[in-house]
Amino acid sequence: MSAPEGKYQDIGDGLRMHYHEAGEGPVLLWLHGSGPGASGYSNFKKNFPFFAERGFRNLVVDNLGFGYSSKPDTDYTLDFVAGGVRRLLDRLGVERCAVVGNSHGGAVAIQLALDEPARISKLVLMAPGGLEEREAYMKMSGIRTMMKVFLGPDGITREGMRTVFGLQLFDPTQLEEATLDERLAIAKDQPKRVMTSLQVPHLAPRLSELQCPVLGWWGMDDNFCPSSGAVTIAMACKDARVTLLSRCGHWVMVEHTDVFNRGTHDFLVNG
Repeated sequence: MSAPEGKYQDIGDGLRMHYHEAGEGPVLLWLHGSGPGASGYSNFKKNFPFFAERGFRNLVVDNLGFGYSSKPDTDYTLDFVAGGVRRLLDRLGVERCAVVGNSHGGAVAIQLALDEPARISKLVLMAPGGLEEREAYMKMSGIRTMMKVFLGPDGITREGMRTVFGLQLFDPTQLEEATLDERLAIAKDQPKRVMTSLQVPHLAPRLSELQCPVLGWWGMDDNFCPSSGAVTIAMACKDARVTLLSRCGHWVMVEHTDVFNRGTHDFLVNG
């Protein structure tokens, strides 16, 4: 079963972006991680309804190259992906919002906050990318396995996807069959160039420039982004709170849903 279809918005240059919207109130923007078949709904389906019920207008976005958004034949630099999000916010008339970003989506969130500090009120970063040099990520077992599966001669298979996304979790038995279904439905039409050209600059030296409060989440058993990034956030950001969780992998919002939802809501409401 594929993910439910949401809304589409043209953003110019023949591109359109897909997103789910739920709730009313201050805007909360959700930015997913990368990987074969990734989408906003697949990443955050256990999270955004909690916030919709508590007075937030949730925009759960599929970034360019992912989900049901456009997948043009181009290099997926951070500027290109973040630019798509900015154009979507412009078209939707969103002048200010808080942002939740996981992995690559965390790097996009940081870039947005650096580029447009007046637009971003708060950042929630779950194991964001961009806090290490590229070589550090390429040594991570999850990244190596993901690229092998995505670029391998057998192409995208269900068992290959199961291997990759099992590594996202400390406890692979928490990987739901529905998540595999959602991702497989998207991955079969995802150009390889999306993953092979995905580029994230080293953002750690710029964290001190962030003007908004930051909440960080990180699992100690992350196989994709080194958990040392949690300390980087705490040391470099002017106004940061960071939570490290034991027995937790790359998907804090999946493995510790209640803790993540409650803690993030407290941060957004009370600061």
